[in-house]
Amino acid sequence: MSGAGTRRRGAALEEAILRAAADEMRESGYAGMTMDRVARRAATNKNAIYRRWPNRAALGVAAYRQLARAHMTVPDTGTLRGDALEMLRRANATWSSPQGAVLRELLAATGDDPRLLGLLREQAGDTTMDNAWLTMLGRAVARGEAPPEAVHPRVAALPMTMLRGEYAVRGLPDVPDAVLAEIVDEVFLPLVRGRGATAPGR
Repeated sequence: MSGAGTRRRGAALEEAILRAAADEMRESGYAGMTMDRVARRAATNKNAIYRRWPNRAALGVAAYRQLARAHMTVPDTGTLRGDALEMLRRANATWSSPQGAVLRELLAATGDDPRLLGLLREQAGDTTMDNAWLTMLGRAVARGEAPPEAVHPRVAALPMTMLRGEYAVRGLPDVPDAVLAEIVDEVFLPLVRGRGATAPGR
């Protein structure tokens, strides 16, 4: 509860609502998250929630995105290979964590809520994750490991797209480390190194 005489507005209230929604999903799953329960946990009212998110699906996806951003840091191992492998290892560990369980339940719930599926598709290229990979690529260019043409959104998105494909194929929230190394060494790094020779117009 906020202190007596304290009325939260703007970003402070929004953060409290998203934190409450994330906590509800961790404890009760997306199926158990209701606007009433989120409002009580955030010490606010449902109208304040609906002014920001029109439905439960929108709130659930927004809460998950905030949860993911809070855990996002960009590795800096000194090499692009080390950074890429570390990022995939972190993502792999996250998928098996309580945070990953929230995402898996959101995905499972899409069959009953078409709005949720649309929202998750819109967020599939989450700019937070994309920017982390673009940052790593930019560092690689500065170190002379990669051509400038490698700093491209599609290049940046490839490793995580392949990792999600592994989850879909295996049906398990864990991918062997050897497979992560294959994604980096056999697909991502060759693509990065070849971009200078295959850039548009050449």
